[in-house]
Amino acid sequence: MIYLKSRSEIEMMRKSGKIVAKAIRECYEAIVPGKTTTRDLDALAERIIKEAGAVPSFMNYRGYSANTCISVNDVVIHGMPTDDPIMEGDIVDIDIGACLDGWHADSAWTFGIGKISPEAQRLLNVTKESLMQGIAQAKVGNRIGDISAAVQKYVEKNGYGVVRDLVGHGIGRKLHEEPHSVPNFGKAGKGEVLREGCTICIEPMVNEGTYRVKTLEDGWTVKTADGKLSAHFEHTIAITKDGPELLTLE
Repeated sequence: MIYLKSRSEIEMMRKSGKIVAKAIRECYEAIVPGKTTTRDLDALAERIIKEAGAVPSFMNYRGYSANTCISVNDVVIHGMPTDDPIMEGDIVDIDIGACLDGWHADSAWTFGIGKISPEAQRLLNVTKESLMQGIAQAKVGNRIGDISAAVQKYVEKNGYGVVRDLVGHGIGRKLHEEPHSVPNFGKAGKGEVLREGCTICIEPMVNEGTYRVKTLEDGWTVKTADGKLSAHFEHTIAITKDGPELLTLE
């Protein structure tokens, strides 16, 4: 059953969301090309979250052993920290969750580091806009499929592949709760009806080439099947009578 949040509970999630947004921004601002590693960013995010009185949502979740998911270039999602430096021209997805007073929020943003190729910039632009297209459908009375179809239509119209194997999700007292699946592909008018107080994560993962992906031997890191770039943008959203509210903003 989908747990519908009260206004005060949504505001608690917004507090968590502000911590997440700050951590993402400060991680991006800390990147020095050729020097900073994703392990450095993982440690920084942990410090920011804990100094705010929250805990990282991802650490030990289903056995995951890091505070963040930081995915570079052809890594779609769930990139685990490494000692490899982030380089000029890379695109870096910083995905962070935080839990404050028992309420989770989750967001991701993909950044270009220094001067990136026009092709990479277009991928980022399209993926970000596909998130906005999905959010616009997150209205009382609509269905999850309306979000899914809007994202897929925009992505495929622009010639990219929308990942099928990984989807958005409900969020609140748990990092993943009902509705357990908010896909980035599907048919309008299908799926759960969106009701006031529902809180979800919408998170398009968009590949430059095929939508197909592969999971590495660590059991977490997901890469594009063809080695081309991937981008990922995510917000935690509350469904309200006045429309969608973004909870992961500073």
